[in-house]
Amino acid sequence: MATLVLVRHGQSQWNLENRFTGWVDVPLTEQGRAEAHKAGQLLKTAGLRFDLAYTSVLERANQTLAEILTVLGQTEIPITRDQALNERHYGELQGLNKDETKKKFGEEQVKLWRRSYDVAPPGGESLKDTAARTLPYFDSKIMPDLKSGKNVIVAAHGNSLRSIVMQLDKLTKDQVVALELATGVPLRYEINADGTVKSKEVLQPAIS
Repeated sequence: MATLVLVRHGQSQWNLENRFTGWVDVPLTEQGRAEAHKAGQLLKTAGLRFDLAYTSVLERANQTLAEILTVLGQTEIPITRDQALNERHYGELQGLNKDETKKKFGEEQVKLWRRSYDVAPPGGESLKDTAARTLPYFDSKIMPDLKSGKNVIVAAHGNSLRSIVMQLDKLTKDQVVALELATGVPLRYEINADGTVKSKEVLQPAIS
């Protein structure tokens, strides 16, 4: 059995500014770095250690992973970076403020772009498109590590991780579009040798 941890990056500068980010390479905010540090502490408290790490090619995910591994004292483990784990590409919406975009295109149209499974914004990807590049990578690169008993951490993005959770949790299209993944909150899966999920846990700080 192996452990898989999925972590959405901490708050980025454009999360703070309420902008569509997509593949634009923006850094974490101070809060985002604090969220990544807290994620590392949660994983350390849980006694987790990793053999391998995966992340996207975008800075905010890389910064998050680096902070987590620093807290764990595991900065020397192998790290694989691939754009298959990048955030959903928002096309012409990238860089636009979300509230201003609603005024320009209408709230219903923007909701359709953001919350449908297979409708893409102009020049961008739908969640279905994101899954079409993320899941083959997960199945061919990450799952074999898990099946061989290696513990793996993946630091990536809201939509690439939603794609993976959709497959692991066997969610429908309607369920996955409603799924919210908080920044900096680790999801812990125990994976059987055949690739099936034994258990899932959201790691949260204990309430004092």
